Amino acid sequence: MIKLHILFFMLFAIGNATYAQLSPQEIATLKANMVKAVENAKLTDSLFDRLNKLPNKTALVTGYLGTLEALKAKHSWNPYNKIKYVGRSLKTMQKAIDMDGENMEIRFMRFSIEFYTPSFLGFSKDLAVDKKEIVKHYQNGNFGLADAELVKNVAKFMIDSKKCTAAEVKILTKYL
Repeated sequence: MIKLHILFFMLFAIGNATYAQLSPQEIATLKANMVKAVENAKLTDSLFDRLNKLPNKTALVTGYLGTLEALKAKHSWNPYNKIKYVGRSLKTMQKAIDMDGENMEIRFMRFSIEFYTPSFLGFSKDLAVDKKEIVKHYQNGNFGLADAELVKNVAKFMIDSKKCTAAEVKILTKYL
């Protein structure tokens, strides 16, 4: 559970112009609320509804919507709804990746959702592709608008996931 808190904190701890539709104060509030949403179903629903109403969503906003859908799955008690929300989440994440496949943060969000989803459900099909893309960013030193803290936290998560080869761990370790 602590890992999940850390994961969502680092996803939303970057300070960039992710939401052109929101003011800097709204962005700060949203990021703080995303961390709280990990344990709060009502807040998850509220944030999802708010972001979903935004016009002209960026790829990253779409990725955050996918992450919120995954949180809806976490908060649901009904197994059918859990599976439904995870499926929706991954479709939304694919849409975000289709909009900006080079965005490391979006790839990482999908990787982390699939990582925490039990593999027997069949929703973890993009782990290897996303891992490869994330490691490629580290290999090239190309992090877009991600700040140093996010870069470090993603590298640590990837290493801790035990999904990386020794060569990939060596690349990621340079950024810890």
